[in-house]
Amino acid sequence: MSERQRANHQLSAGRDEIAVVGAGLAGCLLACFLARRGYPVALYERRPDPRIGTPERGRSINLALSERGLDALRRIGLHDEVLAEALPMRGRMIHPVVGAPQLQPYSAGGDLAINSIGRGALNNALLAAAAKLPGVRVVFDHRLVGLDPATGEMAFETPQGPVTANAEVVLGADGAGSAVRGQLLEHDLLTESADFLDYGYKELTIPPLGGDFALDPGALHIWPRGTSMMIALPNPDRSFTCTLFWPTHGTASFASLGSRAAIERYFAQHYPDVPPLAPNLVDDYQHNPIGLLGTVRCDPWQAGGRVGLLGDAAHAIVPFYGQGANCAFEDVVELDRCLDECADDWSAALPLYQHRRQDNAEAIAQMALTNFVEMRDKVASPVYQTRKKLEHALERALPGRYVSEYELISFATLPYAQVQRRVRRQYQVVGAVAAGVLAALAGAAVALGRGRRR
Repeated sequence: MSERQRANHQLSAGRDEIAVVGAGLAGCLLACFLARRGYPVALYERRPDPRIGTPERGRSINLALSERGLDALRRIGLHDEVLAEALPMRGRMIHPVVGAPQLQPYSAGGDLAINSIGRGALNNALLAAAAKLPGVRVVFDHRLVGLDPATGEMAFETPQGPVTANAEVVLGADGAGSAVRGQLLEHDLLTESADFLDYGYKELTIPPLGGDFALDPGALHIWPRGTSMMIALPNPDRSFTCTLFWPTHGTASFASLGSRAAIERYFAQHYPDVPPLAPNLVDDYQHNPIGLLGTVRCDPWQAGGRVGLLGDAAHAIVPFYGQGANCAFEDVVELDRCLDECADDWSAALPLYQHRRQDNAEAIAQMALTNFVEMRDKVASPVYQTRKKLEHALERALPGRYVSEYELISFATLPYAQVQRRVRRQYQVVGAVAAGVLAALAGAAVALGRGRRR
């Protein structure tokens, strides 16, 4: 931002603010980026201050923070602070029903890692960073119930009664159930769709064992069981946050297990190494809520260059690639880049931001669904494990020329849609080479057979 632009924003601080609705991960990061540009920012959150009180039970699913998210944090100087509260995971630890767990490294060299961090810890760090910036005011207990997209007038419900406010620009970073998106829908300014899986999620906990981690803290643990799975991510307090991803109905589903005896029997049969490590397993299972899993799409992501949507509010995805927060952080970086290129003309920057991000959001939505099948059904397969070893061998043999999809997603910032296209090309080339090798071997075998007959 130029000095002239910064001065213009500072002069306008007394008139109109930029309103960011939602003080979650994306909203707090967005407030930091906007404040850095010199904008006055009002950050509205429907909940009480999350830094005060106890977190909601069973809703603290860990995040896998990777390069895309870290890139955004570096830009505002929070990278080191956040990583101090994170634990690196260099691969997947696969837990079979019978036998010892096996580690599958994420990278060919086994040295690259994604980072486990609690959603609450990351949110609090971003919220604290936003709140201390000049020009940012954070308002809690304000639930958006009305929005005029043409004027920026907002209506909120608060514990003290109705409140109205105005903003020059309103940005919805308020999650998959976005109230801002809902208001745009009410004004017939967008269309939306929500595709929910017949699966839900429930959180469990593995506490420290003898004061130390009960499992290897350097891995993301997976219990793949065909139609369902459980994962576990490490925490700094040496516990693990576990998440069940199970069908919501039918046999072997959340609906089919109710009594203590049934829960204990099922885990003993399908997750035999877990009950000895999780003394509160039955209580967690019976009392923690079941969350929904789905993909939310809408179009457009903005209205009149005055109202915009970011993160899950624009494109919620299922969590199976660990990219929800990382993708939302990339939205913020891209919007900041568009504001630079459009000289802070929001009417130009918001459509440009959607143009650049929408295909990428759709790409990661598709890849996240595919990765669910991989984690649930394939990672324990010998065929899959052999393919991964061959893939890592290709990466070592062709450094920089052949890179796995996982590494391009988690350890790079290449746009998601470009990752999809590159991986397709790589598979085509490898398939063609393999077919050529097989044809050559077949030809050699035929020639050898003829020579013997002579």
